[in-house]
Amino acid sequence: MGSIAVVICAYADERRVQLAGAIRSVRTQTRRPDRMIVVIDHNERLLEETRAAFPAAEVIANAAARGLSGARNTGIRAAAGQELVAFLDDDALAEPDWLGRMERHYDDPAVLGVGGKVVPLWEEGRPRWFPEEFQWVVGCSYRGLPEGLHPIRNPIGCNMSFRRMVFDAVGGFREGIGRTGQDAAGCEETELSIRARQTFPDGVILYDPEAIVRHQVAGIRARWGYFRRRCLAEGRSKRAVAASVGARDGLAAEGAYVTRTLPGGFARGLADTVVRRDPSGLLRAAGIVAGLGFTAAGYLSARFSLAGLFPAGGRI
Repeated sequence: MGSIAVVICAYADERRVQLAGAIRSVRTQTRRPDRMIVVIDHNERLLEETRAAFPAAEVIANAAARGLSGARNTGIRAAAGQELVAFLDDDALAEPDWLGRMERHYDDPAVLGVGGKVVPLWEEGRPRWFPEEFQWVVGCSYRGLPEGLHPIRNPIGCNMSFRRMVFDAVGGFREGIGRTGQDAAGCEETELSIRARQTFPDGVILYDPEAIVRHQVAGIRARWGYFRRRCLAEGRSKRAVAASVGARDGLAAEGAYVTRTLPGGFARGLADTVVRRDPSGLLRAAGIVAGLGFTAAGYLSARFSLAGLFPAGGRI
């Protein structure tokens, strides 16, 4: 296809070991990237230590605003000249054929971006109450996504790639929507993907479940408090996306999720309790109801306060 850069963004001292694993997983790809760029988000000590530990990688400082969107945009600028830009989180591990499986789809000129499956690696085991329909809370693929190769609205942030021309045409990730430090916000990849499709209406973004990344889920993210906080933040982020790109495009995928995926998961949880005599099924059903309620509450709380805050286009 052409040249590919992989961008990994990091900020946390406590995730050095995970970052090292992510870098190694990129270095051992069967389709080696032409460049690997590690962006350190406003952490000078981590920047110097990562440069020393991985001299073969391009380790640079985030030159934009603090946060994941700014760090990704710094990586995009640094990857100038590469035809494709792929993104991997600092706590994720790419399967050896990850990059090659995404690259093959770009032979089709209509493909704007490709995302893959994100499998959770639970540090403390999966909580019995945690519904699969809400695995997006921990940045992983969730029940309701396609089971085979299929167009989607947006990929999951820790396993995605885009053509360079997308960023040239629409700008970068919008700062003010994505994650900043311990803030549980998200949706920056959703907003970017929608702008890309609005600019290239004949283009597609593909989901390939064979392009696999394994996402390490820290114990704290498997707890009820984080679940609640992340759902509330997702609701606020959805409102920001709707204010930026329009409610019709911004919430198009949520209709099927709320009307089909979540009711199906609720019924499945009840059936597990009644038929399989699994009491945790009732907990999962309750988790679906609570997660939907928290997310809706976050959206409604931001409905008026976020309108008009985001100018058109991201910055790179």
